[in-house]
Amino acid sequence: MLFNSLEFIFFFLPISFFIYFHLNKIRLIVAGKIWLVGCSLFFYGWWNISYLPLIGISIIINYIFGSSITKNINYTMKKRHLLIIGIIFNIGLLSYYKYANFFIHNINTSFDSSLPLLNIVLPLGISFFTFTQTAYLVDCYRGRVKEYDLLNYTLFVTFYPHLIAGPILHHSEMMPQFASIKNLLKNNKQIASGVFLFSIGLFKKVVIADTLAVWAVNGFDKAKILNLIEAWVTSLSFTFQLYFDFSGYTDMAIGAALLFNIKLPVNFNSPYKSMNIQEFWRRWHITLSRFLRDYIYIPLGGNKSGRFKIYFNLFLTFLLGGIWHGAGWTFIFWGVLHGIAMIMHRIWHNSGRVMQKNLSWLITFNFINITWIFFRAKDWDDALKVLKGMVGLSTIVLPERLAYVLPDILITTFNFTFKSWAENINGSMDTILILFLCFFITIFCKNSMEMKNKFHPSKYYLMFSISLTLLSLSLLNRISEFLYFNF
Repeated sequence: MLFNSLEFIFFFLPISFFIYFHLNKIRLIVAGKIWLVGCSLFFYGWWNISYLPLIGISIIINYIFGSSITKNINYTMKKRHLLIIGIIFNIGLLSYYKYANFFIHNINTSFDSSLPLLNIVLPLGISFFTFTQTAYLVDCYRGRVKEYDLLNYTLFVTFYPHLIAGPILHHSEMMPQFASIKNLLKNNKQIASGVFLFSIGLFKKVVIADTLAVWAVNGFDKAKILNLIEAWVTSLSFTFQLYFDFSGYTDMAIGAALLFNIKLPVNFNSPYKSMNIQEFWRRWHITLSRFLRDYIYIPLGGNKSGRFKIYFNLFLTFLLGGIWHGAGWTFIFWGVLHGIAMIMHRIWHNSGRVMQKNLSWLITFNFINITWIFFRAKDWDDALKVLKGMVGLSTIVLPERLAYVLPDILITTFNFTFKSWAENINGSMDTILILFLCFFITIFCKNSMEMKNKFHPSKYYLMFSISLTLLSLSLLNRISEFLYFNF
């Protein structure tokens, strides 16, 4: 079930909301939690009911390990063994479903063997609920977790606004909210704020991201060759599509959670305004960056080691981040590039030099835009196709009217061709205008969290939300899955 679907907006969300608070109103608190867990499992099973036992087993086993670790607080060796076994279980589960066929394919390629691929469909959200529960086990080992019952723990893991694509939750910021008595009653201001944020997220996804998706898909997946302008339009279309798609999902997730008086963590903070790669990762997918920092980078030694060990820690952290995103060499290469960029940034920072802000932003944005190509491309050929076009190694096609404006020597030198400049991606001048609009929104406008923090119930905000929602609903016939559902 998609957030941007009629059945979710008009049936699932309001029904789950009203019954939950009705049960709380008549003091059936436990029944309300059971209802919310049931709704969350129904939401998850809507995609493929056969994977309900998988998430159920994962929750039960992690809860058992977490409880056992907490109860053995004075027995360090036993706690460590329990933690290792629990992490091995989580990594093994994720590896089987997400990476088994990748390993088999590479074995067949390397050794010219013919091992059959497994008939596996990646369960939605497995990366997110696995990371959430792994962090829970580690915090149990560190003595940072109070003991919770199975119902509260299950609600923490399955709460449907975050279940499929995050944000990646931390127990310390969520469990107290589920236990809070004041959160059991409807809060009209929270509801209004949630609806406002949900409408923004819906607009970002349906109106902006799905519009950009057409040119990204045509450029990456359909076109055989891309000229200079087409290649840049393709890469920028995906760069903005990914942001508006994923941040739109997060806005809807946070908005839906607010209806239940639950505050999910902020996951985006205008990442394309970043002046360097480190700042980018403090603004993009913030909860993933937090997980990588707290549960990989710091345990490896963080900044407390020698210089080269720090560089190694940075590189390995981002390599693992690339692997987490997908089973493919392009994802691994994407992680490698970001690891190298983080090392280069650290070296530059340690040198004491300061770069002019506009140049710093330009380098950072273009690095992000180029590396997203490897994140999006299905294989190396698709990535190289876009990159070749971007540096003019394919063809340079310009609008026909420029043939009468540009000097002949310039046309001859660069071998310009004058015809329809965007036919391979089915683009037009509207494409360029929309990309400029996306650029303006991401760089110069307030982001949705800043807008939400200034929100107060009024006729203006009501009309704003209604307008965004109606425009989004009018385009729901273009429904597509959220990009991060694949990760």
